[in-house]
Amino acid sequence: MAMILCSMEVSLSMDVKAFWNAVLRQDADDIREYFHSDAWVNWHNTNEHFTVEEFIRANCEYPGEWDGKVEQIITTDTHIITATHVFSKDGSISCHATSFIRVVDGKIASVDEYWGDDGAAPQWRQDKHIGTKIKE
Repeated sequence: MAMILCSMEVSLSMDVKAFWNAVLRQDADDIREYFHSDAWVNWHNTNEHFTVEEFIRANCEYPGEWDGKVEQIITTDTHIITATHVFSKDGSISCHATSFIRVVDGKIASVDEYWGDDGAAPQWRQDKHIGTKIKE
């Protein structure tokens, strides 16, 4: 029961959907408000570690206009975990991000994030006729 109460506190102390909306809008000022000044972000797929300002720059200077949808939110006593579908408005890029967001006093202290491009299953699995589509 204590875990559930702590979990509710975390989710109530920070609106993670609003955070993602700021990220997708590439709104630097709004994004900055969600972070502690000494927070950091790790993108494990590309072995990159960012300060808040570097993360904001990487996000806001990435070309194109973006949209997305938070598909899952899981909270623990210390983290908000999101699975988010991110895509370019022109439809040329589609990917998913799994984010482990550590929240302290209602602001982000750190993010460990894992990105993957969306696409078809690899040919070797298609050739084996294993697995089925999650959605058409």
